[in-house]
Formats: sequence, structure tokens, C-alpha cells
Amino acid sequence: MRKLTRQIKVGNVLIGGGAPVVVQSMCSTDTRDVAATVDQISRLAIAGCEIVRCAVPDAEAAEALAAIKAQTALPLIADIHFDYKLALKALESGVDGLRLNPGNIGERWKVAEVVKAASERSIPIRIGVNGGSLEKELLVKYGHPTPEAMVESALGHVRILEDLGYQEIKVSIKVSDVVRTLEAYRLLSEAIDYPLHIGVTEAGTTLTGAVKSSVGLGILLHQGIGDTMRVSLTGDPVDEVRVAYDILKALGLRSRGINFVSCPTCGRCQIDLIPVAEEVERRLADLDAKFTVAVMGCAVNGPGEAREADFGIAGGKGEGLLFKHGEIVRKVPAAELADALVEEVQKAATEKN
Repeated sequence: MRKLTRQIKVGNVLIGGGAPVVVQSMCSTDTRDVAATVDQISRLAIAGCEIVRCAVPDAEAAEALAAIKAQTALPLIADIHFDYKLALKALESGVDGLRLNPGNIGERWKVAEVVKAASERSIPIRIGVNGGSLEKELLVKYGHPTPEAMVESALGHVRILEDLGYQEIKVSIKVSDVVRTLEAYRLLSEAIDYPLHIGVTEAGTTLTGAVKSSVGLGILLHQGIGDTMRVSLTGDPVDEVRVAYDILKALGLRSRGINFVSCPTCGRCQIDLIPVAEEVERRLADLDAKFTVAVMGCAVNGPGEAREADFGIAGGKGEGLLFKHGEIVRKVPAAELADALVEEVQKAATEKN
């Protein structure tokens, strides 16, 4: 059972209140490079990204958000630190959300200015606490970024906005350590009912980051915690979106795209299965069709798994069987297996649409 949190709206996307878990990412481009940023957002959208965040290091970046916003349908969040004027400029540029820490914006009147402008436009604010930038007084109190320290930081920022009469809030509380992340979100979820954005920050490169994120986010989501999520990877942000959906699909929370099944291979495999599996997965990665596709290597488990899938192949000696909805379609030479399976899936997806 997912925790029922308050509901907010970022652009046209509902967050919390029973809405599906939302997948978001962050551009790795220089926001001032409008063309490159729009191109990356387009690729993220194709992969299924539902909200995108852009860094706003200066006024030029804040102003560029207007041109970016005009060329994308994805809700756009401005990532703001320290300078309240950047938040105001981003709001003027038409962003759909802000990510900031009220505590590092400065004097209360500056925070009030941002809240006033956001309230006038019905723009929500995400309070983003990160273990790497915790307030000095909390580091002195706790010694290092403990879960308790991060939760205290988050609640302090929440109170700043609540004291200003603002409750269109989403909260995140991130650290690179999986165990501390789990404990911090558990404590935070018990303390507030605002929607939570979950993630394991600085998780690592694609493989390492995917493993850490799958463990951390998978546990949180299984416990009912999390309304939006980002898989943080050192690499192409499109991979963040793909990994996020794989986590959600594994838990039965979202069903976008292909459910891909492939065997680990063993000494019984008589075809070169690994490149076949990799090619099929790559070519179907952006296909938004709710099919299960199986790539299996031998006659022991292969036919059974392939029959259970919507589409599948089961390898034999130098060839394989192509299955469609549990029935054998034909035998296919090993060199043609990837093409045959992909074409069958794409044809079915076209007919379904």
C-alpha cells in the first residue's frame, strides 16, 4: 500500500494523492545552450521522462528557460541555489516548478519574494536536501550527514515555507549511501504528508548506479514511499529514465514499454545469444508497447519462457524458434533471430495503435 500524500501539480502532471509514481530526470547540458538542452529533453521524452529539471547557475541560464519551455511539452523545473533572483527570473521564464532550499536563499524577505511569485503562478517548490551540502550547524550537531540530521534539515526548510503560508511542497532527502537513504526517507515519511521525491544521489556510473538505485528505490517503493523518482547516473540521462521504468515495472507499479526477459546463458546454449539479446533490447528500448519479449538460449527453459511471453525466441543448434502468443511461428537461422523478433514485435505494436 502506497502512503497517501497530499497532491500537487507540476505542469500537467499530478504528483502524490494516489497518482502513479512519476519518472523525472535532469539535463546534463549547459542550460544556456538552448538547442542542446531541447534536443536532450526530446530524447528524454521519447524514453518516457515525465518531468525534467535544468540547472540555473546564472541569469543567462534563467532567461534561457523561456526559449527551452517554448520548445518542449515536458514540465520544466528550475534548479536554484543561493540567489533568490534566479528563482524569480526562472518563474518569469514560465517554469513549472522550483527546486531549492529556502535555508540557503538568505534573508526571510528573499524567501518571501520567491514564495509570493510562485504562489501567484501556482508553481510548486521542491525542497531538496542533499547529504553533501548539509547546514554547518547540523554537521556540528550530528558529526556527519546522518538520517536524523537530514530529516531535521528538511523539516526546517518545510517550516520556513509553511510559516509563509505556502504548502505546494514536494520534498527530497538524498545521500549516496543506500542504507542512510532508506532510513532518512522512512523517518521523513513518518513526519510529513507532503509528496516525496526519492533517489539515491551520486549513485555512480550506469551499472553501479543502477544497482544502488534499484536496491534503494525498490525498497522504498515496496514500502509505499515515493511519489516521484530520479535514478541518478553518471552518464546519459536517458539511461536514468530507462532504469527508473525497469524498477517500476519490476514492482508492478508502472507498465510502460517492453518487459524484457532473457536467459543468463550456459553451456547448453548453441547460439551466440548475448549480442542477440542486447540488439533486441536496444532496438525495442523506446517502444511504448506493453508486451513481454523473451530471448532464450536453449531447449530446456527456452520454449516454456518463450511461450509464456507475448513474443519470444528459443535457441537451438545454429537456429531458433520464433514464438508469438504461445505459438511457434517458424524456425529462423541464428543470424536472423534478432531481426525476426524485432520485426514481429514492431508489427504488432503498429497494429495495436
